Formats: sequence, C-alpha cells, structure tokens
Amino acid sequence: MVFSSAIFLFVFLPVVWLINRFLPRSISNIFLCLASLFFYAWGEPVFVLILIAVVLINYLIALKLKRTKIGKALLILGISLNLSTLFFFKYIDFTLETLNLIPGVDISLLNVLLPIGISFFIFQAISYLVDVYREINTPQKSFVKVLLYISFFPQLMAGPIVYYHDISQQIEDRQVTTEATAHGIRRFIIGLSKKVLIANTLAVAVDAIYALDVNILNMPISWIAAFAYILQLYYDFSGYSDMALGLAQMFGFRFKENFNYPYIASTVQEFWRRWHISLTGWFREYVYIPLGGNRKGEIRTIINKVTVFFLTGLWHGAAWTFVVWGLIHGAILLLEQVIKPTKLLGKRMKWVGNVYTLLAVTFAFVLFRSESFSQALIILGNMMTGSLDIGAHAYLITPMFITAFCLGIVGAMPWIHVIKNRMNGEVMSKTLSVASYAVVFVLLILCMLSLSSGTHNPFIYFRF
Repeated sequence: MVFSSAIFLFVFLPVVWLINRFLPRSISNIFLCLASLFFYAWGEPVFVLILIAVVLINYLIALKLKRTKIGKALLILGISLNLSTLFFFKYIDFTLETLNLIPGVDISLLNVLLPIGISFFIFQAISYLVDVYREINTPQKSFVKVLLYISFFPQLMAGPIVYYHDISQQIEDRQVTTEATAHGIRRFIIGLSKKVLIANTLAVAVDAIYALDVNILNMPISWIAAFAYILQLYYDFSGYSDMALGLAQMFGFRFKENFNYPYIASTVQEFWRRWHISLTGWFREYVYIPLGGNRKGEIRTIINKVTVFFLTGLWHGAAWTFVVWGLIHGAILLLEQVIKPTKLLGKRMKWVGNVYTLLAVTFAFVLFRSESFSQALIILGNMMTGSLDIGAHAYLITPMFITAFCLGIVGAMPWIHVIKNRMNGEVMSKTLSVASYAVVFVLLILCMLSLSSGTHNPFIYFRF
C-alpha cells in the first residue's frame, strides 16, 4: 500500500515542502532523496532496496562509460542488468505460464511480487546510461543527484519518464518561487480532480460491467463500458501526470508534458504523439532509432515499427492481451503509412479521421481492459450485434456516472486553450487566472469529500 491520500495530502506533502523550502541546495537534494525513499518504502519496504541497488549499479557503470569497445561492453552490461531486473520481477511468471502451455510442460510459478513503478525507474536508468555513452550527458559524480533523478517521488510511481539531460541543471540549481508553487498546487489539484472525481466515478461502472457474465451483456452497455473506460484510463493516467508535474513545479522542477488531448487525434499515429508522450519518445529514442528507424529500407522500417509496438504492448503488462493490443496499433500505423489518411481526407473531411481514430483506439482498449481474449471478443461482438435492451443493466448508469461521463467528454477537448487564445488583454488573462484558482479550490473540497469515504482506488499505471 502506498500512502493513503489523506496522509499524503495533509502530512507528507506539506511537511516535505515546508522543510525543503528553507534548505540550501546541497542539503535539499539529500533531503528530497530521503523523502522519496521514505515515500516509496512506506508501501514497498523491501523493494526500496531494489530501487537503491538499481540506481547504485547504473551510477557506477556510468562513471566508467566511454565511446570505446570497453565502454560499449559496459553499456551492454548495464542495459542487460536493468532489463534482467525488469524481466525477473515483471515477466518471469508470465514466461513460465506461457511455457506451461506447451504439452507436457508443468513449471511451478515463482509468484514474484511486482515493485510499484519498476517499469518507469528502469527506463529512466537505461536512458541515463545511453545518454552518458552518447556523450549527451557527462556522468554525474554525485550518487545523491543520480538517486534524486531516478527516485524523485512525484514521478517515481507512474512517470512521466524523465530524461536526465532535461533536469540535470535543475538538480544543480533551481528556484522555488511563490508563483511557481501556486501554479504547481493548481496543477496538482486539477490532476487529483481528474482521478478522484472523474476516473474513480467511471471506474465503478466499468469494473461492474467487466465483472458481469459476458453472456448477459448487450450492445448499449458494451458501448458504454468501452467509451467509459477510455475516459477512465485517460483521466486516471493524465491525472497522475498532472499531479506529478504540479508537485515537481512546487519543488522547483519542470517536467515535460505527458498528454496533449489524445482523443482529438485524426490518425492513430497522431494519437501516439499525444498519448503517454514520454513513453513514445523513449521507445523512439532508445529502440526505434538504434534499430535503424526508417533509414534501412522499407522492410526494415516495418520490422522496426512492429518491434516497437510489440515492446510497447509488453511494457504495459505481462499478458498476451497487452502484446496483441500493441501489435494492433502497430498494424494500424503501417496501414496509415500506405493509405495516408490525412492527405486522402483533406481538411474538410478531417472529422472522419477523428471518428475513425477514436473508434480504433476504443476497440483496441477493450482488449487492453479485458482479462482474456474471449472476454474481449464477446464484448466487441456485442458492440456490433448485441441486444439493444439495456433494462437489466440500467442500474449501473447512475446520475454520478452520467455527470462524470459528460464532464469527461468536455474535459478531453482543448476548450480552455481555445478560450485563452481568443482572449485579448492582460486584464482578461488575469481574470481567468483568478477564476481558475477559485475553481480548483472548489474541486479540492469535492475531492476531500470523495476521499473521506475511505475507498482506495490505486492509479491504473501503478501496475505497469
């Protein structure tokens, strides 16, 4: 168990922020490391040792990395150690289960527990090593600074994946201003509201529908579950990212955005430029380009893209449903490369691309959410040919669900940016800013009321 929301909001966060506010930079880095390790150890008392060991090994290897044959061997060793750690904790039982499908094979599972956030901090460690080898970064001589980079608590559990060169200067020298703190608090509350008020509300209906016997599902409830889940997943994960960016800003750090309204994309390729941006960038930078990208012919490009999306699916979970989900996206991207839907449709028919992309993503996410292929296929079948009678499941469509669903649709569109771009004058801009703080104050009260129920809804990406 990670911190309860109340302990985090009212004890850990304000105490850590207040103490850090008055510390000199050298001591601040040490303090934030200790606070981050304490935060992680609260829910993972044993696995915090794994986190420290991963950081220590990568720190030591990076000190010796140079663009030589020995340096390349050390880089391969470091990446292998990182991936081996990830494989053991996340994929060993999945591998054994797959082998057990072979007739005559019966291997006992190890039932290895998954450390929270391991996919994120392992990927950050790999990026650090590779960038040092590429001489994008110089190896950091301070273990504390590398530890802070990888274990910083706002993004430790579920990203975004941060590159060392993006925050190295901020680790050395950062300013914590009143204005930045206020903006960070506002961003944090917006993220909290996304999770608590929208994602958690939608999750009640989604979980109930996916727990039903698939044989009694019908067309309307299957479509509702599919659309509600894509909103739940978006608000759950983008909510965490907003909280991470807001918290980082409160401590003087600036992280890059991780989402950019992905559901307004007009192609699946554009969707991946807007969805989980840090993961997409990581696979492009450290897998696709090293494999040759699109520089070694058409066949090699296809193989590279399929490989990336195979790994993207596998990264999300140790199950073949995730792998196939990734391959579906890869196949659609390859198809788009041939058809070129943007040129085919033109600007006037762009809405067709928006609808097609939303449907493609929604259908694929049914597989992402399902516990098995059979469940996914039956739900997808019901979406096409199921009964139209919703009566037996009408109890799931509560006023709270409808409200969260409608707010989710509105919030997934860039209305705020459109309004800000059309506003002229400093006075109007300040008015909007003041109004936004009033709104987030109300949202915080609503979140507190919701959290007071005591229900625990972990972030979906904690399990990845």
